[in-house]
Amino acid sequence: MKHRWVIKRWLNWWRRLWHVPFLANIRRNHALEHATIHLLSTRLPGVRLAGRSTSRGFYIYGDVPTHLLESTVREAMHRLQAGEHQLALHPHCGTNLATASVLTGLATALSVMGPRRRWWDKLLTALGTALAALTLAQPLGYWVQEHVTTEAQLPPGDIVHIRQFRWRNLTVHFVRMRYT
Repeated sequence: MKHRWVIKRWLNWWRRLWHVPFLANIRRNHALEHATIHLLSTRLPGVRLAGRSTSRGFYIYGDVPTHLLESTVREAMHRLQAGEHQLALHPHCGTNLATASVLTGLATALSVMGPRRRWWDKLLTALGTALAALTLAQPLGYWVQEHVTTEAQLPPGDIVHIRQFRWRNLTVHFVRMRYT
């Protein structure tokens, strides 16, 4: 019975943590970044895009005209606010890679611990658990995106400015956001 109390307390602490303004803004901007990249990918097929979120906004890496980026961010914000929350999840998000790496590393490490066995037994066990962990990592990565690293329910907000610059032969835009 005591373990339920500990788990509830731990979950409540995490829920409160996600609403700290600094972290809440990162999660909102992360969702908006994903939605923007989804929409840009349909408008500019073949253009390689990447993004990174901060508490003040997000970066878009790729050859995108600034006026197109601005209209796409506005549309992405509108669509998220209208309930299209699936736009906040992206298959190429770093959260998926991090989830897969952590899960595979832990599973592999735990699989080789324990009683003494021959090296090939440990190797086969490690390969099997790594494969199982990678299989579980994809749906778990989406779950982590949805519940931890993004917040698709955006409050009213607006673009403060969009700044374009070059970095190592890449076109980069920083989209500065403000939420009310």
